[in-house]
Amino acid sequence: MPTPSSQFHRVFCIISDERVFASRSPAVFNRVMAKAGINGTYVPFQVSPKSLGDAVRSLRTLNIAGANIAVPYKEAVIPYVDVLSESANIIGAVNTIAMAGDQLKGFNTNAIGIMDALEDIDFNPAGKKALILGAGGAAKAVAFVLNWLKAETIYIAGRNAPKARNVASRVRGVPLSFEDLANDNISAQILVNATTVSSPAESGEMADLAENLSISGGELIFDLNYGRQPNIWETLAESRSLRFMDGLPTLIHQARNSLALWTSIDVSVEDFRNALTD
Repeated sequence: MPTPSSQFHRVFCIISDERVFASRSPAVFNRVMAKAGINGTYVPFQVSPKSLGDAVRSLRTLNIAGANIAVPYKEAVIPYVDVLSESANIIGAVNTIAMAGDQLKGFNTNAIGIMDALEDIDFNPAGKKALILGAGGAAKAVAFVLNWLKAETIYIAGRNAPKARNVASRVRGVPLSFEDLANDNISAQILVNATTVSSPAESGEMADLAENLSISGGELIFDLNYGRQPNIWETLAESRSLRFMDGLPTLIHQARNSLALWTSIDVSVEDFRNALTD
């Protein structure tokens, strides 16, 4: 059986819009693969919405060994894969594509990444109330995990009311609007930001919402984004003396699981963590 270093060179990628070049995934994966002796390269691809189908179909044509799908395409990519894993089908979002024979198979490693990140800090959502901000693919993964871990109540707050209702319906949750958050006190032990906004520069409206959010019983604020300074969710956590976690632990765990799907090689969490700081 060949060792990883003796295998032919493989190319992996991440697909997103212009935000793909802000992702830390290429640096992390390339460092991890080099240390693990995996003969491969991980590259970013900026794809326009109208070209998403062509880009996904090209994965097979170009013999791309595996792909990550980032915002804003985690839901939009589904029609272009051949088969979905059970979790991706239930969640309704895909963040990883792997080759299964000659088929493109969509997975969701976001969910296990979120679950592992919560376990890292010993936060158990069982019997607790949760507020999720956002109604896209990331919010679907969070809702799935919190429901799986037996959260008592899951509130889904989104700017798009139909999408918020859709996510809530998957987990018997409670849909809310941002106006509801501005006007009412919400009781929740965990708040998860699953929107793409974490800094005032990205949205003054969201910064105002965070600053004036009335939430009682809070224990943890979990921002799925990373690398945003100042971070409005971290500031909120500090002002309420709550624990805060950004999206880097989730990135580590989901990346580790993606690499295992692509290569069948189990690289340690510590190697991925070190790749973020090298």
